[in-house]
Amino acid sequence: MSFVVSWYRGGVIILLAVLMALTRFPFASAEGQKEVLVGAVLPLTGKQANPGQFFKKGYELAVRQQNERGGIFVRELGKKLPIKLIIYDDRTDQMTSVSLTERLLTVEKVDVLLGGYSTPLVEAQSVVPEKYGVPYVVGGGASTSIFKPTNKWIFGTMASVKAMAETTIAFLKLMQEKGKLPKPAKIAMIWQNTDHGRDYRDGVHSGMKRYPGVFTLVLDEPFEYLAKDYTSIILKVKGAKADIFLSDAHEPDYILQHRAYVEQGLYHKMVSYGARGPERSARQALGAHVDYNIAALWWTPALPYPQSKRFVQDYNKAYHEDIAELYPALAYETARVLLKAIEEAGSLSRGKIRDAIVKMDMKEAILPGQRVSFPKANNYQVNSPFVLVQNKPGGRVDVIYPEDAATGKAVVPRPKTAGASD
Repeated sequence: MSFVVSWYRGGVIILLAVLMALTRFPFASAEGQKEVLVGAVLPLTGKQANPGQFFKKGYELAVRQQNERGGIFVRELGKKLPIKLIIYDDRTDQMTSVSLTERLLTVEKVDVLLGGYSTPLVEAQSVVPEKYGVPYVVGGGASTSIFKPTNKWIFGTMASVKAMAETTIAFLKLMQEKGKLPKPAKIAMIWQNTDHGRDYRDGVHSGMKRYPGVFTLVLDEPFEYLAKDYTSIILKVKGAKADIFLSDAHEPDYILQHRAYVEQGLYHKMVSYGARGPERSARQALGAHVDYNIAALWWTPALPYPQSKRFVQDYNKAYHEDIAELYPALAYETARVLLKAIEEAGSLSRGKIRDAIVKMDMKEAILPGQRVSFPKANNYQVNSPFVLVQNKPGGRVDVIYPEDAATGKAVVPRPKTAGASD
């Protein structure tokens, strides 16, 4: 009798332990599943609300188009399932972003995750998919700090910020060869005091090392991310007396920094705020003052690819607005990658979906290079090339690099005039 009681009590303890584990690490019975659950946490309010809202539109468009085709065929179930997209607002707060990402898994029981936007928020979220073993594809964070060698579940559709900076330096070198910049050229660089900014700084330094004697760095200063005022650091830029001004900025920083730049009456032959330049919000805030700014982008509506042009048409039709920003395109392609992986896996098993992402080589992508893959040697972050664009008067934006994709010439503006010269 004592043996039976002991076994019974032990069995109860084991059963409770199993139930607790299932509660903490939930999984759905795929056989009875009626839809594919996809979760995302985005900054829909707060300082990153503008790009966050664009990401929401890109995700929703990709899901809507897939559902219009009948959903995703899950081979193991022998049927198509519609997709349900669940999006939470983290209010541009890191702690909230983490807790809501975990809630998607433990309460909503989503099958897979789409990433958030901005390096600090994505870094915060990324611990959750690693903890639970859930595929997480992100197009809103490019810092190498997100893609650690130990990560198994995180995949990035944006090439690294370091590569972006290196591409910018290669373009500036080309401008020197064309006689549009002095040699050596003096660079004043400021960068946000985050992993994103440190990657940018590293890229500028490594790019300069490739061309010894060509550039001189006369300012190398960090700034606080999402600060309220940038006058003090712009005064340092003014005092550096450089030929070129480079800043690694997110959209709110870009607008505030360039407003301070204009107020100080600054002029440089080339101005770049990293991946910021043609945003509609900057045009609305600063008008012609953002003309001739240069941006290194992961995508632009000026790309000539038929599939990219088709996306622009679909987006304009869906939301009745012209697309100027890269955010919805990055979100759209990120969602397409994840949905394609589920279909290729033929399963809702997270491990099988992960394996499909690892093996993916998606052709006819809308991103530069027209292919998406995730090399293990790059910690599952894409190696797509960048395009450089320049704002032109009248709201026009030209691709200026690489030259075989150019839609216009790079222009060096004349100081203190609205005109420009080649």
